[in-house]
Amino acid sequence: MKQVRFKRHNPRTHWVGDGFPVRSVFSYSDIASEISPFLLMDYASPTRFPPTDQRRGVGEHPHRGFETVTIVYEGEVEHRDSAGGGGTIGPDEVQWMTAASGLVHEEFHGRDYARKGGPFEMIQLWVNLPARLKMSSPSYQGITRDRIPSVQLGQEGGQVRVIAGEYEGNRGPALTRSPINLWDIRMTGPTRFTCRVPEGHTAALFVLNGSIRFPDGNRASEAELAVLDSSGNTMSFESDGPAKLLFLGGEPLNEPIIGYGPFVMNSPEEIQQAFIDYRSGKMGRFTS
Repeated sequence: MKQVRFKRHNPRTHWVGDGFPVRSVFSYSDIASEISPFLLMDYASPTRFPPTDQRRGVGEHPHRGFETVTIVYEGEVEHRDSAGGGGTIGPDEVQWMTAASGLVHEEFHGRDYARKGGPFEMIQLWVNLPARLKMSSPSYQGITRDRIPSVQLGQEGGQVRVIAGEYEGNRGPALTRSPINLWDIRMTGPTRFTCRVPEGHTAALFVLNGSIRFPDGNRASEAELAVLDSSGNTMSFESDGPAKLLFLGGEPLNEPIIGYGPFVMNSPEEIQQAFIDYRSGKMGRFTS
């Protein structure tokens, strides 16, 4: 049975652009080795935006060496990148962008959502790429809600939506570059959850709302991340009532992590080259 190794909670919020008020739960500068292949988690907790004709979000900026995964719970996010990827996703949908060798992208509130306003909630993850794939071609996956399989938890217990990896024989639609499980777990009331997870893999649970308790006596509540031991192949917890969770699991890469701003590579020299390539336009540019 997996035990809680440690927990993370950040009560402070900062703005990314003018559209994303986020809490940085972790980043590659603190617990990257303990939570590999994940590099960063930003949580935009529930916020209500008024209607506007202005574009809210963050303008063009580069990335190299990893993937960004944006999960929208409420609201709408519009994406565009210099490799030709793009699209708009709404509640319960996902954007999976593989920056790899490098691109420039921008993220804004969806135009329809901005005009109407309303509640907004999302998570963005950065997922590391193996060294052999860091300079591969960029790509983009827009994953709509109808493509994400949903598995019921008993009669009234809730559901597990499989974004990536596998849960009880149901495979998620996301194409991943290393073994990853990413599950959106919704519990409708007090429920016990027990499942098998791969031995030796990273395993963590982020609580968006509600509260859960583990067999070892540890608890996790709203906006808190519980990182579990990699040993053991069974994960179990109980919710005290309705709860919304994100499970992050994956095979650790066990490779050097050197990051600076929007670039995450394996050596300082590769970071320097990323800045050179970006400034010279090798990661692409928007023409309009």
